[in-house]
Amino acid sequence: MRTPKLSRILATLAAVTLTALGAVAVNPAPASAAVRNVCYNTSQAGPFASTAVQAASIWNNYTNNINMAQCGSNLMIYYTYGGGSYAQRTSLGNGRVVIDYYQAQQYSPLRIMTHEIGHILGLPDNYNGNCAILMSGGSAGTSCTNPYPSSTEAARVDSLFGFAARSATPAQIFSDSWPAATVVAAGR
Repeated sequence: MRTPKLSRILATLAAVTLTALGAVAVNPAPASAAVRNVCYNTSQAGPFASTAVQAASIWNNYTNNINMAQCGSNLMIYYTYGGGSYAQRTSLGNGRVVIDYYQAQQYSPLRIMTHEIGHILGLPDNYNGNCAILMSGGSAGTSCTNPYPSSTEAARVDSLFGFAARSATPAQIFSDSWPAATVVAAGR
């Protein structure tokens, strides 16, 4: 019996190999496997590329049914100056995340990134102000830097990525989970 970590490593190697050969690995795992690849791309993430890699690592460490890897463009990571951070899920594990540079100066960039990726992985916002709940987003305040999903949130992602439940998560746009950034124009 393989451990989830070994399965994740093997799935990543398979996805990277397929990408190097020019194949698109949307879901290279066979129906009997427990791990599904979520291929992301940070080429448009600018200063948040390494933050996206950290957030993917967090999701990999907290879940068993997904392996986030830089192996394709199912999930595109972007950044912008103003307008707010948001996620646009086209289907479970697919879509785009946009990180607002100005918000990331007020809130933890890693918390924002991990939260927005949580939407791509099927989680809704939970505006309860509890810093221990990742999907509470900006409602937990600027002092909250927790980038880790709760055990309930991680279990929900695992449940959604279980093979029987994959088609049940609709496309959706998630915005307004981070209050608008206060931008002070200093000669710009």
